[in-house]
Amino acid sequence: MQKIFVTGISTEVGKTITSAIITEALQADYWKPVQAGELENTDPDKVKKLISNTKTVIHPSSYELRSPMSPHAAAEVDGERIDRFHIKEPHTENHLVIEGAGGLLVPLNEEDTILDIIHPSYKIIVVSRHYLGSINHTLLTINLLKQKGYDVSVLFSGDVNPHTENIILHKTGVSLIGRIDEEEKFDKAVIKKYADKFRHILESL
Repeated sequence: MQKIFVTGISTEVGKTITSAIITEALQADYWKPVQAGELENTDPDKVKKLISNTKTVIHPSSYELRSPMSPHAAAEVDGERIDRFHIKEPHTENHLVIEGAGGLLVPLNEEDTILDIIHPSYKIIVVSRHYLGSINHTLLTINLLKQKGYDVSVLFSGDVNPHTENIILHKTGVSLIGRIDEEEKFDKAVIKKYADKFRHILESL
């Protein structure tokens, strides 16, 4: 069974949409270890609304924090401290998609970051979205993961930008999952379209 960790080069780059697509493609379970902000409409809630299959189990987050801030700051506001050893992967016999919060080095507390909760066995998919500075952010993210020995792939989100994408693929040598275009809206039908498109490459990771 595959365990796929979805991270991004920054916030708001498309991690939740990507996670929904992978979850649907593999009929996988989904888990967001740390949710910060939007507790009325969490990322797990969004994924649940976007998938069509009946096999997926949405596992509860280890931490649900009220403020839309970096987890370490949101925890402090809530009078908590995140303990990474309290973040325990849910037991499942199914594939598991794990969605990170922000990027790799987002702090959980004074010592630990998101990177510290990524198990060595996880396959990593980095979501990259074009903006000025995104090449640097993407290369830093991918190269750090490769240095740590992870199996890394990249998925591009947003409008096509061959100059950006080609140099990232050339410099990193990682495999490309594909692209999620700018869509008018993301609903179950659009998620299913991408799930069908990416299923073969995701199964072969």
